Amino acid sequence: MQNYDILIVGAGCAGLTAAVYAARAGKRVAVFEGNGIGGQIATSPLVENYPGIASISGMEFSNNLLDQAMGFGAELIPAGVHGLRAEGELRILSTDEGEFAAPAVILATGAKHRPLGVEREEELVGRGVSYCATCDGAFFRGKTVAVVGGGSAALVSAWALADLCAKVYLIHRRDEFRGEAALADRLRTRENVEFLLSCQVTALEGDDHLTGVKLSTGADLPLDGLFVAVGQQAQNEAFADVIALDERGYIVAAEDCRTSLPGVWAAGDCRTKAVRQLTTAAADGTVSAMAICGG
Repeated sequence: MQNYDILIVGAGCAGLTAAVYAARAGKRVAVFEGNGIGGQIATSPLVENYPGIASISGMEFSNNLLDQAMGFGAELIPAGVHGLRAEGELRILSTDEGEFAAPAVILATGAKHRPLGVEREEELVGRGVSYCATCDGAFFRGKTVAVVGGGSAALVSAWALADLCAKVYLIHRRDEFRGEAALADRLRTRENVEFLLSCQVTALEGDDHLTGVKLSTGADLPLDGLFVAVGQQAQNEAFADVIALDERGYIVAAEDCRTSLPGVWAAGDCRTKAVRQLTTAAADGTVSAMAICGG
């Protein structure tokens, strides 16, 4: 078993920010990542809403943050994490590369957007398909877009896009929304918003870039962009037996990032929170690392 001062699960913005702070404080830090570096933001072609950085690709942002953390001495271990247990003062991770122990663990596993599940969806991400209106809406200014979903997140996305886009379609598979009725009522007052209810997106059209979608009604809908807002999926199943999760699978942790298990913090999109953005992930990484390091 290998021992460290801090073990961090996840090499997204939250995890790598925590690694920067912890390694810079002189702690021996290991960051575990079984998938790609950077998390969700790595797939974004352009990031324009991170303070102090006018424009950068999500991949470049992620690589820069990784280089910064490793420059301070953090270690990246390319391994999936399958479990967590407590033994006295130690917290032990079971991983693809064996077991690792430390007095403190930061879970920064993130969340993944729930996909529509239609063919070529992943291929067209960043080429007309997006999962974040706040992040990518400005790229579609003056254009025609659609939002898919029926919850409050979809309604809020449609409202934000209506301020930017010439036309916004809101597509929902049911005849009424699951989100707040007040939000839906407000959207009905927007002249450039049109509801397409009781229908689904069955196919994405376009070669190297989205040009439209096919609906379950048989209609073709020309589009410049499609925003998928059908929910997110937490990735905390491996820890469900030792820390408290909410009904949606998110780690129960407030702004101090402390979980129900002493010695374990949760940072970024994996925890219960109202806003999930790059800046809030970085803030959580900072809070959790400083709590451990005594800052």
